[in-house]
Amino acid sequence: MPSTLRVYPLGGLGEIGMNCLVLEQRGEALLVDCGVTFDEQGIGVDVIHPDFSALEGKRIAGLFVTHGHEDHIGAIPYLLRRFDMPVWGPRYALGLVRERAAEHEVLDHVELREVSPGARVTVGSFEVEPVRVTHSIADATALAIRTDAGVVVHTGDFKLDEAPPDGETFDVARFEALGREGVRLLMSDSTNIDSRGPTGSEQGVGDALDEIVAGCSEAVVVGMFASNVHRLRLLGDVARRHGRRLVLLGRSVRTHSHVARGTSRSTGEHAGEPYLQWPSDLVWPAERARELPRRAILGVATGTQGEEPAALAKLARGEHPSMDLVPGDVVVMSSRVIPGNEHRVMHVMGDLLRRGIELRTWWSDRAVHVSGHAHRDEQRWMIETVRPRSFVPVHGTLHHLFRHAALARELGVPDVCVLENGEVAEVDADGPVRKAASRVQSGRVHVFAQRAIPASVLHEREALAARGAAHVVVPVDARGRLAGEIALTTRGVVDEVLDAHLLASARHEAEAALEELAASEPGVSLDEPAISEAARQAVRRALGRVLGFKPLTTATVLRISR
Repeated sequence: MPSTLRVYPLGGLGEIGMNCLVLEQRGEALLVDCGVTFDEQGIGVDVIHPDFSALEGKRIAGLFVTHGHEDHIGAIPYLLRRFDMPVWGPRYALGLVRERAAEHEVLDHVELREVSPGARVTVGSFEVEPVRVTHSIADATALAIRTDAGVVVHTGDFKLDEAPPDGETFDVARFEALGREGVRLLMSDSTNIDSRGPTGSEQGVGDALDEIVAGCSEAVVVGMFASNVHRLRLLGDVARRHGRRLVLLGRSVRTHSHVARGTSRSTGEHAGEPYLQWPSDLVWPAERARELPRRAILGVATGTQGEEPAALAKLARGEHPSMDLVPGDVVVMSSRVIPGNEHRVMHVMGDLLRRGIELRTWWSDRAVHVSGHAHRDEQRWMIETVRPRSFVPVHGTLHHLFRHAALARELGVPDVCVLENGEVAEVDADGPVRKAASRVQSGRVHVFAQRAIPASVLHEREALAARGAAHVVVPVDARGRLAGEIALTTRGVVDEVLDAHLLASARHEAEAALEELAASEPGVSLDEPAISEAARQAVRRALGRVLGFKPLTTATVLRISR
């Protein structure tokens, strides 16, 4: 008898990025995507990945990836350190997974299984069929998953691009056929639910970039998301037409170009050809960029979200080791700004403008970028074409999910359910989707240098960033009585020269607290924890009373032998 299908997100619902979805039936689980997100607080975190605790003790049939963006594959090495499972996906995505696995030294026990659009593969009790979609990365797919409850369509990230540069067109006919077959549940990308009008074609971006390069007699640098191989292909064509060399500035753009040049396409009329067919002399080594005439440079830089260590920010500050920007050069920011990054991006733009750089952005030239995510009209098309019995919006903040859910209801979908991370939807062959009363464990794991950072350490870092730190050194004799002057140092709290009187007052209060402690225990040798805590609390109170906040305060007891 068919079992109930349980669907629950570990990431990506109620937030942008970190996409990871679990489908579970007959006691086994199928994962769809496993991505990361990035820290915005600046507290020493490289990436953030989902908490995988909900998978402990489960029989995992495998992981299926829809495409190769970091918010869909970046957490796979962390997943595979804890669980063994095969990984299915399109060729280009698996090429990037292989790179990530090698970096994390888990490649030796990764089982990668390539699947082309149109093929059907059995993954435990599930049957999965990738369906070609267009997106801002090569080889993107949706998934048609046959389950005990019926067909589940997961769109992955998609847009409707009628003229993708690589010729791998959106498989409209297959979605229409799935709609006729009958779709039990549609799970669809919500990212651009607020955007009206057409998304626009990547080929139009190529035309706009060509026009900019043609009109410039100095160096041109295009800032972009490194994963957009379509745009890299177009920039290669632009460079050749105008006698320029490509200079790749940034580790991630070099990684993607390496994978794209070494990976051949598996389908279509260009099957067997690499995703990037650049002649050997088109790419000029970045470390030798200063040898080129400026009119011969077409740079490609990472860092369009204002990331301080990225190539674009270093160019803007005049700190890039391989290339300098001078007045008359043109920088094109061929991307949109992800909400929350506006301040950082404006800072980089300001640095570029101060250097006399001509700046072309999405705000001034709308044609220099198009999104890889479907706008509202395309999302409408997907719902109307697939005609699902039930709908669950995915990939977006709660605002995006609720807006997408409202659109599905407007289009007559009888059963709509909004989930957040950790919530469980139960799906049977008949009846509406039910939200289970219980949740699964979900959360965010912060990583630095490939190691998880405990919550206690994160809280300390947040406290240090917000309030600074103070440290007290208390010299005592063998009986625990003061044997010298207390030392007090601070970091990120006050200027120790200008506020010397405040620190002296705090030391005196600590000394008074220790004298009071000694008086309460006459003739008794005081233990170090009691001494340390008394001094620590006294300093915190003294500083907090004047400053209005209490710094993170620690104390050390120093035994002095006479």
